[in-house]
Amino acid sequence: MSLLSWNEIRDRAVRFSKEWEDASNESADAKSFWDAFFHVFGISRRRVATFEQSVKKAGGEQGFVDLLWKGVLLVEHKSRGRDLEKAYNQAKDYFPGLKETELPKYILVSDFENFVLYDLDEGGERRIKLSQLPQNIELFGFIAGYQKQEIKEQDPVNIQAAEQMGELHDKLKAIGYAGHELEVFLVRLLFCLFADDTGIFEKNIFKDYIDMETREDGRDLGLHLAGIFETLNTPVENRTTNIDETLNKFPYVNGKLFEDRLPPATFDAEMRELLLESSALNWGKISPAVFGSLFQSVMDTEQRRELGAHYTSEENILKVIKPLFMDELWAEFEKIKNLKTQRDKRLEAFHNKIAELRFFDPACGCGNFLIIAYRELRLLEMEVIRELLRGELTLDIDFWVRVDVDQFYGIEIDDFASQIAQVALWLMDHQMNMQVSNEFGQYFARLPLTKRPNIVHGNALQLDWEEVVSKKELNYIFGNPPFIGSRFMTKLQKQDMKKVVKDIKKPGALDFVTAWYVKAADYIRFTNIQAGLVSTNSITQGEQAIVLWKYLMHQKDVEIHFAHQTFQWNNEAKGKAAVYCVIIGFSCIKGLPKKIFAYPDIKGLPTVRMVDKINQYLLDAPTVFIERRSKPISSAATPMVWGSQPIDGGNYLFTEKEMDEFISKEPKSEKYFRPWVGSNELINGIKRFCLYLADCPPAELRKMPYVLERVEAVRKMRIESKRPDTNKWADFPTRFPYDQVTNGDILVIPQVTSENRKIVPIGYFEAPTICSNLAFQVENADNYLFGILNSSMHMAWMRTVAGRLESRYRYSNTLVYNNFIFPDPTEKQKDTIEKKAQKILDIRAGYPDSSLADLYDPLATPPDLLKAHHDLDKAVEKAYGKTLKSDEDRVAFLFEKYKEATIGK
Repeated sequence: MSLLSWNEIRDRAVRFSKEWEDASNESADAKSFWDAFFHVFGISRRRVATFEQSVKKAGGEQGFVDLLWKGVLLVEHKSRGRDLEKAYNQAKDYFPGLKETELPKYILVSDFENFVLYDLDEGGERRIKLSQLPQNIELFGFIAGYQKQEIKEQDPVNIQAAEQMGELHDKLKAIGYAGHELEVFLVRLLFCLFADDTGIFEKNIFKDYIDMETREDGRDLGLHLAGIFETLNTPVENRTTNIDETLNKFPYVNGKLFEDRLPPATFDAEMRELLLESSALNWGKISPAVFGSLFQSVMDTEQRRELGAHYTSEENILKVIKPLFMDELWAEFEKIKNLKTQRDKRLEAFHNKIAELRFFDPACGCGNFLIIAYRELRLLEMEVIRELLRGELTLDIDFWVRVDVDQFYGIEIDDFASQIAQVALWLMDHQMNMQVSNEFGQYFARLPLTKRPNIVHGNALQLDWEEVVSKKELNYIFGNPPFIGSRFMTKLQKQDMKKVVKDIKKPGALDFVTAWYVKAADYIRFTNIQAGLVSTNSITQGEQAIVLWKYLMHQKDVEIHFAHQTFQWNNEAKGKAAVYCVIIGFSCIKGLPKKIFAYPDIKGLPTVRMVDKINQYLLDAPTVFIERRSKPISSAATPMVWGSQPIDGGNYLFTEKEMDEFISKEPKSEKYFRPWVGSNELINGIKRFCLYLADCPPAELRKMPYVLERVEAVRKMRIESKRPDTNKWADFPTRFPYDQVTNGDILVIPQVTSENRKIVPIGYFEAPTICSNLAFQVENADNYLFGILNSSMHMAWMRTVAGRLESRYRYSNTLVYNNFIFPDPTEKQKDTIEKKAQKILDIRAGYPDSSLADLYDPLATPPDLLKAHHDLDKAVEKAYGKTLKSDEDRVAFLFEKYKEATIGK
């Protein structure tokens, strides 16, 4: 059974809160209240929870829990105005009488008007009023079957450190210290700052050396730093016998980090102070993942666009690696840990297993994914070691720590970033070694460095991945390949892309990131390798969802086994880009458990649920690949066409005031003006007009000098255009290159609309209105069509099948409308739909001062209009012969109907 969508739950919560706000004290009945409350989430209270559950209290006396959902929720209910703190304490008194498996995860106390929810696992407490329930409904998602996934947040000091080092970069670059030398110099500084606080160096020797041994004006700082770097690259036994005592305290690092000699950098007093301020930060608290933030903060905007770099926060990395492998590894460990026989033998085997796993990020950037994955694997290993030792001391901790950086592989096209990735993995290794030291009471460090991360500087789309890591050895692929749309790729990127997707039909619309999906699918075929990639949500929408996933699923045998539906990308880098992403876990392994992470709030935390299947739209629905079609698949659908495109440089378009002023100068032009409507005009109620001259006789045109000025401006604009097709139309300046002007009434559908609207605003316009190319039109559409297009069935289909512009819906006549399966209603059902549609139009007309944007704002939609849409939905679903609870059910039903309609065609 599908879960209710959050929109539907919220709608029910609105009705519930309104109904019970109006209930008097005398009529308020707790049992009815909680039955209705559970109904908000599509759950029968009687099926899951018991009223007045008999329980032995702490003192041994008999008590009765108001409502108990065993293992999930305990409710204590009081009359209006009673003490809810007392109710909470009373609820806890029941715990001794409950079995371990019956103990709830949540306590909820209420007095009809107030709710207090206690999260017993996380320790949180939330208080809301009944009237605030719709706005806070996600708090109770566990009732509907949604589970909240908690992700650790980053420490703010990471941002401060990255931005300070970015400032130092800018100052060094400004004085001419730039290029490869600057990049290597910064990486070395970052290593030293980190080492100073984490036990690689003696505590603060780097900071103290700069503070005590260099001049305040900074003039000798560059030479001293060069001396430190040289010392770090020299084994202690090979150093000169008269080396400065303080300098000799720096250890030998190895790893080739300090191997190349750099020209000394020039500092001044301000730059020296900036370095000292940076060294004063607690670098022990800083995640090596901050190196990625630094890298992005020092890149200019153009370079960021070219590389498609989007620094991935720990929060988003965990969304990938937890369902890809960490959750499963932890579950396996917990199972082995609780075994009664062969426990240690199985633990030892498990330990060896995680030490042999291999991980690969084929677009690793500064190594963020590799770094966090390494940390999480080391944390798991520490738990394994703890269980194996069982509190016993060990004098050989080196024997027990087996996970190492050489299990991690990466490809990165930028040389600087590849250097950062390698160093950052070493630093994370040291952080984890310090945790081992603290945990097991024995200092453990891997210095000098002996093993290296396998980071290759190169082009991932040109390299053979088998040359980086054999598929026979690899277990997991993950990362966030570059986010570059098909229109923004460079010439070289297009060439790389073409080679990778050469076997895909019509790949022109595919984003750059899809090349990594294709290469990964080729690489993992006939293996047990699993992959998890972050991408822009465009690859699961519109035409890309069809072109890419049809190839991957049909030609490469790929199955999706987990998916994060669209969420807003969060990162901690300076100048961070706003992106809407998905995360897709896939492999060629059949029958893996499948789970979907959904985002009720696109900027919030996900909920998760297990499903039977995941299709190319990341839904629990049949996998059906629709195609663009020139005519509607349903015979009941009237043709829908794109609006007209004048390509006039704006010379034929006027506001109402501009039109009036123009007519006052050129009275004869009045009859050639027509109302003009596109998406913006339709949604926001803006009045605009178009000077339409296609039917204007030449003799009349020559009598209107001001009109001729506009015509000449259009001709000139078309001549100067860089597009050959536009140049051709310079000879016909009074004509629209794409003319769909009609003399009939039209129904207008916006091409682009906000994702926040549950209902896409659609409207009628009387002749002789012209529809622009930023909208679609249906000529002489009846109320039946208006009703179908406004129904939840059509809206759910549109939200799934349509493409996106950023996060906004981009409607398409050939993809959305022409593939939509209309119902086959009886005359009575059709008449009912028409009447319900007219009711919506009548209610909208009753708000003459409100635009469609106002009327369909989720927070401002009038109740009577909302009810009219609900009534329409019921009538339309009745015509389909189905009552469907959620949008996902609607889409699944429509895909089944689409399959039936296209079998054998």
